[in-house]
Amino acid sequence: MRRLLLLFRRPCRPNPAAAAAAAASSSPWSSPPHRLRRMSTSSSAHAAAAVVAEGSAARRFWIAASSREAAFASYTPFLISLAAGTLRLDSFRQYIAQDAHFLHAFARAYEMAEECADDDEDKATITLLRNAILRELNLHASVLQEWGVDPSKEIPPSPATTKYTDFLHATATGKVDGGKGSDKMVTPFEKTKIAAYTVGAMTPCMRLYAYLGKELAVFLKQDENHPYKKWIETYASGDFEDNALQIEELLDKLSVSLTGEELEIIGKLYQQAMRLEVEFFSAQPVDQHVVAPLSRYCEPKEKLLIFCDFDLTCTVVDSSAILAEIAILSYQKASQGGADNSLDRTTSADLRNSWNMLSNQYSEEYEKCIASLLPPEEARSLDYDQLYKGLEMLSEFEKLANSRVVDSGVLRGMNLDDIRKAGERLILQDGCKSFFQKIGKTRENRDLDIHILSYCWCAELIRSAFSSVGCLSGLNIHSNEFAFEGSISTGHINRQMESPLDKVEKFKSIKNDMGTTGPLLSVYIGDSVGDLLCLLEADIGIVVGSSTSLRRVGKQFGVTFVPLLPGLVEKQRQVAKEESSIFKGRSGILYTVSSWSEIQAFIMGNVYS
Repeated sequence: MRRLLLLFRRPCRPNPAAAAAAAASSSPWSSPPHRLRRMSTSSSAHAAAAVVAEGSAARRFWIAASSREAAFASYTPFLISLAAGTLRLDSFRQYIAQDAHFLHAFARAYEMAEECADDDEDKATITLLRNAILRELNLHASVLQEWGVDPSKEIPPSPATTKYTDFLHATATGKVDGGKGSDKMVTPFEKTKIAAYTVGAMTPCMRLYAYLGKELAVFLKQDENHPYKKWIETYASGDFEDNALQIEELLDKLSVSLTGEELEIIGKLYQQAMRLEVEFFSAQPVDQHVVAPLSRYCEPKEKLLIFCDFDLTCTVVDSSAILAEIAILSYQKASQGGADNSLDRTTSADLRNSWNMLSNQYSEEYEKCIASLLPPEEARSLDYDQLYKGLEMLSEFEKLANSRVVDSGVLRGMNLDDIRKAGERLILQDGCKSFFQKIGKTRENRDLDIHILSYCWCAELIRSAFSSVGCLSGLNIHSNEFAFEGSISTGHINRQMESPLDKVEKFKSIKNDMGTTGPLLSVYIGDSVGDLLCLLEADIGIVVGSSTSLRRVGKQFGVTFVPLLPGLVEKQRQVAKEESSIFKGRSGILYTVSSWSEIQAFIMGNVYS
C-alpha cells in the first residue's frame, strides 16, 4: 500500500468513475508528509510567476514555453557539446554563419515594427533594440573572422534558418492569421497591432538566449579556458538580460489595448517562434559522439531498456486514493437501493472512516519505518548492500499495510468499467504523454523496450490511463491486479509487486530475460524510496520530483543527486576520452529533473526532431 492520501472530504457523488475523475483533476485530499510532491522550480521561475500575477503577458508566455521548449533547446547535441567545450570548430563555424542570417532578419523586423509603432516612446525603444542587434552583427563579423569564416563570403541559410526568418518576415508584414498585410493597413491601431505581433515573435528568441546564456555560464567556472567562453559570456551578460527585459516590457505595453483574441494570437506566435528556435538548434550539424539524445548515443545494435514507476512519477494523483474512492462510492451507490437507508448511510460513512484510519496509520508508521532503517552515519560512497538490507524492512511494512487494506474490505465491490473510466480520466504529469507517444513512434525504428513497474493495486487502471492517450501499444505493465467475480472486485489483490525488493527483482529478471548477447543500456525513472534500488541498478537513474524521503534515505546510504543537464555536460566531456559506455549501474549517482520534457529531450530528443 503506497502513499495513501490522508483525508477524504469530497461530497458523495452518484457516479464512482466521475468522482474518481474529479479527484484526479482537482483533489482536495492532503498527502502524507513523506509523499508530498512538488516539481522543483528555480528562483527565476518564482520571480516570473510574481510578474505574471501583475499581468505581464511576456512572462506568462515565457513560463508556458520554458518548461518544454527551453528544455528541448538545452538538451540538443549542439548546446550540450558547446557547454562541455568539446564542440568541434566546424560545427561552431556553421552555427555562427547561420546565426548571422537571424540577426539580419531581426534588424529588418525591428525596422518594420518601428514603422508600425504609433507611440514615440515605443519607437525609441525599438530603435535602441535594433541598434543592439546591429552591434551584435558587428561583433559577429569579428567572431566569424576569429573562427576562420570570411564574413564577406555569402553562406546560404539552412532550411531551419529560412523557416524562422520567413516566419519573422511574414509576421512583420502583417500576414498573420489571415491578415491583409501592413501595406494595406490604414489606421494607427491596425499598425500598432502588427508592431505587437512582430515584437511577440521576436521576444522569445531574446529571452531564450538570455536563459541559455545563464545556464551555460555555470560551465565556464569549471573551465577557465573554455573555447566558447566569449559566446557564452555575451548572452549571459547583464546587457543582454537588459535587452531581453526591455523587449518584454515593450511587448507588455503594446499588448495592453489588444483583445483577448489578439493576445491569443501573440501567444501562438510566441510558441511558434520558440518551436522554430528549437528546430534551429536541433538542425545544427554535430559530427561527433554525443550523450543526448540517448537514442542517438546508443549504437544501432545496442538495446535500450526503459523502466518507469507509475504513481506520482507519471501521474498527478496517487492511484490508491482514487481506487479507494471508487470503492467507497460504489458501495454507497449499491446501498441506495436498500430497505434501511439510514443504516446504509451509516455503513458507507463507516467505510470512509475505516479508509481514513488506514491512511493515517500508514503515514505515521511509514515515517517511523524510514527513520529506523537509516544508518547512524552518512556513507561516503554508495553502500548498496546495506541499503538493500534497510529496504527489506520497508518491504515488510508495505506488505503488512496491503494486508490491512484487504482485511478491511474497503476495496470490495468496484465495477471494472468504473475503474477503466477513472483510468481514462487520470491526469498525467506535463510532458509524460508526449514522452510515451514519442516512444511508441520510435520503437519501430530501433531496439527499444519500455516497462512500467508499479505498486498500483489494479493494473487495469494503468492500462486505461495509457490507452486513453494512445500510449499503450508496446508498453509492458508489471503491477498488481484486483481479484474479480465477473466484473466486480472481491476486495482481494493478486499481489505481484508491492515492495522495493519486488521491483528490483523484476527489474533484474527482465534484463536477464532479454536473451541478447549484444550491449544493453537501461534507464529507470522514478520518484520515491520504493524506486531507489531500481534507480541505482539502472545504468541511468532519473528522479522525477523532489521527494524528501528519497533524498534523505539516498544521501544517508551514499547516493549523490545531480541535476540532469550538468550531469550530461560532464558525461559529454568524458565521451571523447572513453571507448566503453560512460553510463554504468550502481555508480551511486542519480540524475534529477524538474519536468518530463527534460526526460524526453535527453532520451528521445525533442518533439520536433
